[in-house]
Amino acid sequence: MRRKSRVAAYAVCVRDGQLLLARSPGLDGSPEWVLPGGGVEHGEDPADAVVRELAEETGYDVEPTALLGVHSSHRVFRRRGLRRPVDHHGLRLVYEARVTGGELSFEVNGSTDMAAWHDLDAVPGLPRARMVEVGLRLWRERPATGRVVVPAPEHG
Repeated sequence: MRRKSRVAAYAVCVRDGQLLLARSPGLDGSPEWVLPGGGVEHGEDPADAVVRELAEETGYDVEPTALLGVHSSHRVFRRRGLRRPVDHHGLRLVYEARVTGGELSFEVNGSTDMAAWHDLDAVPGLPRARMVEVGLRLWRERPATGRVVVPAPEHG
């Protein structure tokens, strides 16, 4: 089985009771809302990565104001055909960030197709990745350990 590790940085941006989210295709291909952010490039500081990723996905310039925590995800992805399964370990650094400039715009030819502000109260009703819940819990609870446990969704 092939092993793969990925380090990524994401931001929780809340302004006037709204959360900034990006839209991306989910594992099944249907669109879901995600925290803006993404992979840290080799040699890149994660705080710089979150600034770069937010500019790419949302058009905004942001300033990370706090490191909220780290989320670790370990899953095995079964592949169809002749491809081997992948044992994937993701480390996700979650920052709080504030918008300092720029203008809302959509990523072109990237991993997301749009970005939007959503009322915090409406987020639970959105089709969203589990990382949105992880990020919001870290933002709300600010645990001293920098860790929250959000159960994986059940698949039937």
